Amino acid sequence: MTTTVRIDGLATDVCLPPTPATHPAVVIRTPYDRRHHRAELRGWAARGFAALAQDVRGRHGSPGDWQPYGDHEKKDGETTLHWLRAQPWSNGQVVTAGASYAAYCALAVADLADAVIAAVPALGLAETARERTGPERLQARAGWWSTHGASGDPAPLDHLPVTGILDHPSWRALWRARRRDLPAAEIPLLAVGGTRDPFAGDTVELWRHWPGPARLLLGPWGHRLTAEPAPEARPAHRVDLGALYTGWARAALAGTLAGRTGAVALGGSDHWCPAGHTTLPTRHTFGTGTGPRLVRGAAFVAHPDHPVRSDDLNVSERGVPDRCLLVTPPLARPLDLLGPAEARLDATADAPSADWAVRLVALDPAGRADPLTTGIVRRTRPGPFTVPLGHLARRLPAGTRVRLEVAGHHFPAHARNPHTGEDPVTATRLEPSHRTVRMRGSALCLPVVRGVPHIDPVQEIQT
Repeated sequence: MTTTVRIDGLATDVCLPPTPATHPAVVIRTPYDRRHHRAELRGWAARGFAALAQDVRGRHGSPGDWQPYGDHEKKDGETTLHWLRAQPWSNGQVVTAGASYAAYCALAVADLADAVIAAVPALGLAETARERTGPERLQARAGWWSTHGASGDPAPLDHLPVTGILDHPSWRALWRARRRDLPAAEIPLLAVGGTRDPFAGDTVELWRHWPGPARLLLGPWGHRLTAEPAPEARPAHRVDLGALYTGWARAALAGTLAGRTGAVALGGSDHWCPAGHTTLPTRHTFGTGTGPRLVRGAAFVAHPDHPVRSDDLNVSERGVPDRCLLVTPPLARPLDLLGPAEARLDATADAPSADWAVRLVALDPAGRADPLTTGIVRRTRPGPFTVPLGHLARRLPAGTRVRLEVAGHHFPAHARNPHTGEDPVTATRLEPSHRTVRMRGSALCLPVVRGVPHIDPVQEIQT
């Protein structure tokens, strides 16, 4: 049975196991309404955990002003953990858990917990606002803040300045935020993400740099994980996350986990592969027999009034090129990609600040387009540079061609660079930028793997 209590005024649902004893506990602190977690709490309780879900300050049943990513999340989390450990049904062991913003709340008190589950973690204000390479994430941020962080309807995403899209102090403060250091707790971590989730890179980095025992589960999913499977997901990629979480939590609290391991689903196949598998990227130089061949646009114009759109895979071959477009020959056999990819560009722009967006798209034999990955960087100085393309985990069937696009914008997913040298979030004037991509000095580097072992993801996570 679920009961509701107040912890320092914060509305908290508590669900206890049916047996009268002391139990380990799991704590979920969320801005998305604790009541949505009641079935999840019952699942934890049925497996022997006392389970708590709490509305963060200023949200739903909890009074006060909500300040997203504020320092009060750590304070309120600490108060909740102290209260929990003082209860007669607590054995003192606590797992903090959560997805997205709730993962931030879980990590904020990792130093007081015994284990932490961070799913699709939104690691902080600055981390959600910008790519590590500089450009601003626009569409996802405007949607989240207009739903959760502000009131009133937002202006269109092409409104200038970007700071005027939402008339709210927290929205303007978003773009001035600084990145935080990752938590330094040496407790066990389970990091869960989806290859189609915007925070997939942050999930992998959290796992890779966590100082304690760490497990990674990366599936062919979007931000809602198994509730949002990607087209390349297969029946073998269906995972009972509730059972996996509780099994991992028991192993973590028992102290049987060590090292850094995990499982990554190979989309388009029926396989899971070890997360720690590494391979040297295979370099494919532009314009060569095995590399992507130029279709058009070695010289192109990036115009912020007519940006290359993130939500449209159609490519026009008429008029002045708005991107450099290349395509590989059809694959003679299936190709497995597992690991980080990147584009190395020898390119120039006649602007004091220029964004470079690289998008990979898989084209089936009929020409149908399926997005693979996108990377974007901001450059303010000349010289060759690298565009990280994230962590690929895909099997491409024989006959597939890979289309590569090099553009100056990726809008509305990212804010438009105005090409004037002004800050893109405060700029009100836009200028075109002429670009050149040199074929011989540019290459696509793909993590091609062969013979990678196949594993059981549950066994890999829980041992």
